[in-house]
Amino acid sequence: MAQLLGEYECKIDPKSRMRLPSGLISQLGEEKPAFVINRGFENCLILYPEKVWEEISKEVNGLNQYDRRNRDFVRYFYRGAQRMEVDGADRILISKRLLEYAGIGNDVILVAVNDRIEIWAKDKYDRMLDDEPADFSDLAQVVLGDKKAGKDPE
Repeated sequence: MAQLLGEYECKIDPKSRMRLPSGLISQLGEEKPAFVINRGFENCLILYPEKVWEEISKEVNGLNQYDRRNRDFVRYFYRGAQRMEVDGADRILISKRLLEYAGIGNDVILVAVNDRIEIWAKDKYDRMLDDEPADFSDLAQVVLGDKKAGKDPE
């Protein structure tokens, strides 16, 4: 799957539906994309294109089920996951329970992150941006400093 890009402001309607931006749908390269939505790690929601979800599920399902931490992780990871298709108006229906988890009201920000889409309550996303490190280059050095240009770490 190609890398998804962009940041989009959207609305949740009174029936808990959200219209996906056409610029995002066009990047998916499918006429009628299917997704899995689930809880994210930082109180956001993650919208996974179905093919991406299948690959992640293989990895999660491959964990040793005899290890309690793995079982706990698998339960938490799958809790709330729902398959969905885009309707004729390019909308998805998000469950009230997932909206509550993420603290989402009417205004949301969709952030394309590599091969998935994060769905944030606008106010939480804005606060997160306010908490960006004063010097992004320091963070880049910590995260990427050991990589050589054009080569993966060994």
